[in-house]
Amino acid sequence: QVQLVESGGGLVQAGGSLRLSCAASGILFRIDTMRWHRQAPGKQRELVAQITRDGTTNYALSVKGRFTISRDNAKNTVDLQMSVLKPEDTAVYYCHADVQSRPNLWVNTWGQGTQVTVSS
Repeated sequence: QVQLVESGGGLVQAGGSLRLSCAASGILFRIDTMRWHRQAPGKQRELVAQITRDGTTNYALSVKGRFTISRDNAKNTVDLQMSVLKPEDTAVYYCHADVQSRPNLWVNTWGQGTQVTVSS
């Protein structure tokens, strides 16, 4: 039905920047809230940032001031600009969205994840 594909992950040094992108494809009518989660080895998945359709944002305290989430409703994409990266930001980052794929059907859709590694 609907797929989310992340891109932009990689290896960067502490203090560096990286921009993640997530694109939704398939048959869909609209996307409400979009989110970025991350999961480090041996740890629980956590919410990093989210953005509503009208642009209201929320961030985890650990990334506030360093990360910026944005979206393009026309392209069905959401980005995460990450700056001043720290080793503790190392994780697999997942895109998530509340997607209406057809009338009366809303589903929670996850991407496959993209690895972000921050070296010290």
